[in-house]
Amino acid sequence: MADNLAEARHNLAVANRIVSYEGIIDAFGHVSMRHPTKPDRYLISRSRSPEVVEAADIYEYTLDSEPVTPLPAGIRGYGELVIHGEIYKARPDVNAVAHHHSMAFLPFCNSGEELLPLYHMGAQIGEQVPFWDSRDEFGDTNLLVLKPEEGQSLARALGPYWLVLMRRHGATVAAKNLTELVFRTIYSTRNAELQLMCKAQGHALSPLTKGEARMAWERNLQPRPQARAWEYWSTRLRKAGEYPAGAPKARATSATTRGKKVAGRKKR
Repeated sequence: MADNLAEARHNLAVANRIVSYEGIIDAFGHVSMRHPTKPDRYLISRSRSPEVVEAADIYEYTLDSEPVTPLPAGIRGYGELVIHGEIYKARPDVNAVAHHHSMAFLPFCNSGEELLPLYHMGAQIGEQVPFWDSRDEFGDTNLLVLKPEEGQSLARALGPYWLVLMRRHGATVAAKNLTELVFRTIYSTRNAELQLMCKAQGHALSPLTKGEARMAWERNLQPRPQARAWEYWSTRLRKAGEYPAGAPKARATSATTRGKKVAGRKKR
């Protein structure tokens, strides 16, 4: 088997490129994952567009969002690292985090309108999508989450949920693993797009019931659909010539341990 850390770095580079290629994160978003063997650390790229992240760009940080070893000369980290570090501190069950400014979410971030699950894949928004408003505690800012106390406030707003909308800013997504994070980042955005399209029709919305949302959530997060989605997005990257170089030889089809078993099953 390839080294766990090398595999984690590679999968994180793939995840960065997937969410960029699928049109969710532009130049100013970021994706992280908790260290595979050291839960008091996390991995994240140096400051660059997710579209071009390579495994070699990935560095280790403490949960205080300080680099474990000094970054090389001329290399800088992202400004909003505390988004990641403070969520990992507050939520031991979270092992991957993404922050982005998808245009599909920005109308909700501005108006404060509730985001609702409108189709089975949209159940990945979770049972509730809370809002966080930096003005409530910090008044006028440049809207970036730069201070530990701002990251802590955001983590409190996220609470036990998996997606938080940041007023006049964007969205932060949490997940139990990297594959789930990519899945939720993409399908929560598709759900927001659907809600905007439905509202444009001028008709009443028909969201999932709580029971439907719960059952769809559970089904979507099973190993087989998770591995299938990761394979699809990874293949799209390869076909487009955007797959990151240097993949470990013993690499899982999915970024989750559970997905490894699925890949080897025979069709019935």
